Amino acid sequence: MIIPRTILKQDLVKKLYPNSISIKSAMQQLRREIDICPALKEKIAHAGRTRYHYYNKQQLLLILEHFSISFEEFEKL
Repeated sequence: MIIPRTILKQDLVKKLYPNSISIKSAMQQLRREIDICPALKEKIAHAGRTRYHYYNKQQLLLILEHFSISFEEFEKL
């Protein structure tokens, strides 16, 4: 199991929200989910600089932990 250093936000939302109409709406859903949970938002901010197009490895793992998904399950999505 090799976790990439970064993952594109678009690739993340494609897997987390497969029934979403578009990438844009899936991104909105993820932003809403992060905004609802201030603890998650703070952890993501402390895990590194939030880039415009991608999350780093630590931020990805925090988001997956919030959704109760292991990295192995995420790869299978």
